[in-house]
Amino acid sequence: MGGALLHNLVLFGRVLRGAGIETGPGRMSEAAGALALVGFSRREDVRAVVRCLFARRREDLSVVDSAFDLFWRRHALTKTRQDLRAMGERRLFPKPGRAHDAPPARDGPEGAQGAEGPPRLCLVRTWSADEVLRTKDFATLSPEEERAVRELIQDLRFRVRERLSRRRRPGRRGSVDLRRTLRQSLRLGLETLRIERLERKTRPRPLVVLADISGSMERYTRPLLLFVHSLAATPGTEAFTFGTRLTRITPALRRGDLPRALREVARVVPDWSGGTRIGETLREFNRRWAGRVLGHGAVVLVVSDGWDRGDVDMLRTEMAQLQRRAFRLVWLNPLLGSPEYQPLARGMQAALPYVDDFLSVRDFASLETLAAYLNALDPRRRRPAARPSTGPPPRRG
Repeated sequence: MGGALLHNLVLFGRVLRGAGIETGPGRMSEAAGALALVGFSRREDVRAVVRCLFARRREDLSVVDSAFDLFWRRHALTKTRQDLRAMGERRLFPKPGRAHDAPPARDGPEGAQGAEGPPRLCLVRTWSADEVLRTKDFATLSPEEERAVRELIQDLRFRVRERLSRRRRPGRRGSVDLRRTLRQSLRLGLETLRIERLERKTRPRPLVVLADISGSMERYTRPLLLFVHSLAATPGTEAFTFGTRLTRITPALRRGDLPRALREVARVVPDWSGGTRIGETLREFNRRWAGRVLGHGAVVLVVSDGWDRGDVDMLRTEMAQLQRRAFRLVWLNPLLGSPEYQPLARGMQAALPYVDDFLSVRDFASLETLAAYLNALDPRRRRPAARPSTGPPPRRG
């Protein structure tokens, strides 16, 4: 499949995207391969392939069918040589919105296919734009969508489940407090015996965020900084960025409102969109900051795609040390949500044996999953079995 057919298929993908249907490079590649096998001899076979690959919801079927009929129709000979954008195809597909925002359908033969212009596709959706943004990749957000996602992230609350302290207090459950039990019985004249108990106190669990701001993460840097700023509102949170060096941005994130905080972060971080040396930056963190911020059972979140240009052996050593000192070591990868993703980067392969939880952070829905994960941490949770590793296994502390 190639030439004009492949070009028209790419243009059809743009039409579907304008109609609110998700069409990524992977989906378009699958469509090209499927149509090369099915062929173009029967129109209904092509329609069936398009419906199977692009209609992910029941509501999408009517939209895909309307776009298919509109795009793959017979044109006059004078129009087939023109660019589709010059024929007004792009203007026919407004962005999906509420029902009252959709343009009214035109009645009569001119509305279907008249001489004055091509037919118009009227989109009527029953869900809000927020539902679409929940599953949209951060790397594909437009400026308007990024502002909407910023509001959603600011409304999301990240709360780490409290840890159990060694200190105890009177409670209804727990071990028997023999001293208070005897004292209470003496006060009541030994006539009644009420068992007094002690339960363990709870304390806030610290949270440490290490965010990758290298060139490979450039598409995700700004949305993830909004996420880190939201995390900074949690008491006991420490935030760092790393590329070729490590920078503590906790004071900058607490400089009032979001725009001022982001400007301050841009000022103090010197290595935006550069290379990545994860092992060296983790070594600096373990030597300089771990003793200060990893006490009291801290949870460590590493936000990175795993692309590394540094020493892999150093990365294994520092990841093992970081895992020993943290209560949980969670790696958040924005590429993990893609169906085609495999952790083949050498930095990711070196780090995975020492990661307790490997989660995605590519869209707002994944952030909601992370918030639920942090809130449901088991105070007594044990580490899972170590993954196979080519390097030395981490010691259990």
